[in-house]
Amino acid sequence: MVDKRLTPVARKLRRGSTDAERWLWTHLQGAQLDGAKFTRQFTIGGYIADFACRSARLVVELDGGQHADSAADGVRTAAIEAHGYRVIRFWNNDVLANTEGVLRMIAEELRIARNH
Repeated sequence: MVDKRLTPVARKLRRGSTDAERWLWTHLQGAQLDGAKFTRQFTIGGYIADFACRSARLVVELDGGQHADSAADGVRTAAIEAHGYRVIRFWNNDVLANTEGVLRMIAEELRIARNH
């Protein structure tokens, strides 16, 4: 469910992506990962998800240090999951230092989603 009020915010976030978001996007765009089409800065349930594969109902969130022990992230995850999405999270430094491992984990989540 797209919240049109968040569209300008999502556009701004796309223009101001973090290094980790830009790097992961180079591997997700154009259905490069197992043929899955991802969208970045996708609005769901009043929130803007970093990346979403709508067909697999999968959201990938990237977290920086400000997210450590964040109660708000739990609320955000619950709200997104209430819309039928599964949320997986990675630290920014994991995306940058262990890209292949992160991509393997996302690919596994895509396979699980396709088998349900």
